[in-house]
Amino acid sequence: IGVFSAIYLVEYSNRGSKFQMTLVKIIRMTTETLQGIPSIVFGLFGFLAFAVTCKFSYSLLGGAITMALMVLPLIMRTTEEALLSVPDSYREGSFGLGAGRLRTIFRIILPSAVPGILAGAGTSTDVCTGFLKPCRTLAVHMYQLLCEGKYMGAAYATAVVLLVMVILINALSGYVAKKLTKK
Repeated sequence: IGVFSAIYLVEYSNRGSKFQMTLVKIIRMTTETLQGIPSIVFGLFGFLAFAVTCKFSYSLLGGAITMALMVLPLIMRTTEEALLSVPDSYREGSFGLGAGRLRTIFRIILPSAVPGILAGAGTSTDVCTGFLKPCRTLAVHMYQLLCEGKYMGAAYATAVVLLVMVILINALSGYVAKKLTKK
């Protein structure tokens, strides 16, 4: 849904009626609003909507739908940026050779944008072995340690490191903001 929404926003919405332009504004506003909602709110919504209302209990389906709603804005925005990074000359060349819009999108534009789409939406479960290698975040590392159950101390230590890093980054950004507003 996120990839196809981004394709619509980039490839089809530029030309159109007032209705299309209004629809694009609504989609972008909704996406930006969803990006700003904290994950705990998504969790509460998922619990109320799927566990309580739909009677899914604590199920994989309810959690998967909740997570899909949570990452939808990220996937849309990442895909949109990746599609915008494809040069217009690719589109023009494809149209010049007689390809239609749909063929151009699926045969030329999407394959060119796939690395950007995957880089923004993907993650790795490997421990970092180098600066240019994929690696997992501290949150994923902590989750995997907790799931194993044997390394609870290491998981708690990872949580402390993550918490300290967030506090330091927030303090540093507050300090920089104060310095910039004084000038």
